[in-house]
Amino acid sequence: MKKTVFALAAAVALPVFAAYPDKPVTIVVPFAAGGPTDTVARQLAEAMSKPLGGATVIIENVGGAGGTIGAGRVAKASADGYTLLLHHVGMATSPALYRRLPFKVLDDFEYLGLVNEVPMTLLGRPSLPAKDFAELRKWITDNKEKVNLANAGLGAASHLCGMLLQQTLNVPLQTVPYKGTAPALADLIGNQVDILCDQTTNTTGQIVSGKVKAYAVTTLKPLTTPGLEKLPTLDSQGLKGFNVTIWHGLYAPKGTPKEALDKINAALRVALKDAKFNEGQEKLGAVVVTDDRVSPAAHKKFVASEIDKLGNAIRAAGEFAD
Repeated sequence: MKKTVFALAAAVALPVFAAYPDKPVTIVVPFAAGGPTDTVARQLAEAMSKPLGGATVIIENVGGAGGTIGAGRVAKASADGYTLLLHHVGMATSPALYRRLPFKVLDDFEYLGLVNEVPMTLLGRPSLPAKDFAELRKWITDNKEKVNLANAGLGAASHLCGMLLQQTLNVPLQTVPYKGTAPALADLIGNQVDILCDQTTNTTGQIVSGKVKAYAVTTLKPLTTPGLEKLPTLDSQGLKGFNVTIWHGLYAPKGTPKEALDKINAALRVALKDAKFNEGQEKLGAVVVTDDRVSPAAHKKFVASEIDKLGNAIRAAGEFAD
């Protein structure tokens, strides 16, 4: 486990509810340091410190089991507002992916608000004959028994996107799991596998450099990210309603006092408007959430809907862990 401390000079930017916080606040990241979720958490910790009255915000990495170990730790932590969780879409996929979980997603946490969404891109190997998604779709249908669909491992963003793609196309493909995005991308670039669907945080550089073929983005609207502006959406190319993003949300243990929850949510709202935070997120290819999902109630409603949507795709694919 690795801890990193963020602290700013003490300043009271919000009304004080009781004495909270009067000691450091820990945000648990259920993945190793250096990954996309860890980067988001570190940027958020810095942006939330000042509106939390200058409180020290500690990042603690508790990786393993697709994020379920770290999430389980927070679910069982003291409900005092000093232990929080920053987790991605895995909060919605874990009930379907794992037969046994150390927590109940909708019952064991207080929801504090969504932070961001990261779009995804559908890529092909450089030697793939298809020039656009229409041709790719036909090629997949004609060669479905031979098509290799790479992913970065069980529960990864690319694994999730791949399952949804197969379900939407109604074409089962041969999946090739890797231990991370880097080796999957390397084999795609080397023409060892055919297609991959992964986050813009991992793929933008490869697309801009022309090392892979890019066919579409997975959002309902085109992106404005430099280098990706001309990529059409899957929704506009026949896969109506196809919308997959990798989102991050903030959580606290169930039973955390309302006064603390209110102050954390208020600090989150301030952080999401912070210029430095927004700049950092843009560089990651992420979109900061500005709609009502920043509120606890809408955040929880959104996660419940994602559990239904993504769970159906996972169960249909029959790919889960013990």
